[in-house]
Amino acid sequence: MSADDGITTLRIVAAVVERTDGRHLLVRKRGTEAFMQVGGKIEPGEEPLAALVREFEEEVGLRLDPADVESLGRFGAPAANEPDHVVDAHAYRVRLRPGAEIAVRAELEELVWIDPADPVASYPIAPLSHDLLTAAGH
Repeated sequence: MSADDGITTLRIVAAVVERTDGRHLLVRKRGTEAFMQVGGKIEPGEEPLAALVREFEEEVGLRLDPADVESLGRFGAPAANEPDHVVDAHAYRVRLRPGAEIAVRAELEELVWIDPADPVASYPIAPLSHDLLTAAGH
């Protein structure tokens, strides 16, 4: 956090989730406008991959196998739903296995499966999400 410039940095994890048909998952939290990747804040003392596994299970009800997770690196962007905040995101690609079940849980209100080459959702897509789709090769 930096109090000097009035901007707060949020340490988060984000999952670029790919289905076997090539479509990507975006979710929208209850009471917000922007669609984004599954993920969330890293708890104090928590490792980023552990945070990803925890957030993924909480938000979409699926326990990740580390073999299905690949690091994409770290990214910064304006926070989609919190003014005067930026995100420092540890991003991961998650390739879902055939038959994997995803459901809206916890604070999520909606999910969409998009074509990453032409992302269209019923609400805006978060700035970080655009960057992550590009980083994932789309």
